[in-house]
Amino acid sequence: MPPAESPARRGDGGRPPRLLLDEATVLAVDKPAGVSMATSGRPGKSEAEVLARLLTACGLPVPDPLPLLVHRLDEGTSGVVLLARDASTHRLLSLAFQERVAHKTYRALVWGHPVPAQGIADAPLARDPKDGRKMAVREGGKPSITRWTTLRRYPSVADLELTPETGRTHQIRVHLAEKGHPIVGDDFYGGATRWRGVRDPSARAAFAAVTHPLLHAARVVVASLGLEVVAPLPADYAALLRILAA
Repeated sequence: MPPAESPARRGDGGRPPRLLLDEATVLAVDKPAGVSMATSGRPGKSEAEVLARLLTACGLPVPDPLPLLVHRLDEGTSGVVLLARDASTHRLLSLAFQERVAHKTYRALVWGHPVPAQGIADAPLARDPKDGRKMAVREGGKPSITRWTTLRRYPSVADLELTPETGRTHQIRVHLAEKGHPIVGDDFYGGATRWRGVRDPSARAAFAAVTHPLLHAARVVVASLGLEVVAPLPADYAALLRILAA
């Protein structure tokens, strides 16, 4: 079982703490929650602008030329993001994600205690017809698979490790909500206000202070390229676990 506390954040030999990997062809950063990676044709949403905001949020200079986006995390999700420094590496990494040979591991703090403690969610997902910003479980949707393992149960919540085998938008969040265990702080999928039913005053106050889904991309492994990148739990997630364990 992993420790409840995240290790102290410090650079390696002066390296910025959110810089997880700095190699000739690959850059990996620990994205903080609250940074949007969504790209579009609207002002401020180009890939170059998104990359500049991500790097700045990670305390890194914005190079010229910019690295290339390989994959994205939701705005409220923290953790490992891989960037390619050249077009050839971008193709190799993108193919690894498309062919599902890039293995991702997440942590999430969810309401309730999933039963069984280890299992698979495989409901198909599609756009929510009532709200185009959301995804929903729908017959005829895209096949989607998420595996979960309970690391520890606390009063009212459980700390989970999750491995998505597919990469649908909001997949982990929707699968957990559909099982009746939305992520703490997830206002999109029903997890933002359950703290009101928590009786312990310190835990209740800590849950009320959560401002984003407690979902963290903890590890990305691309064995074919010899890559394994790990991001420590963010401070707010680790602090809440300490309160719950007290």
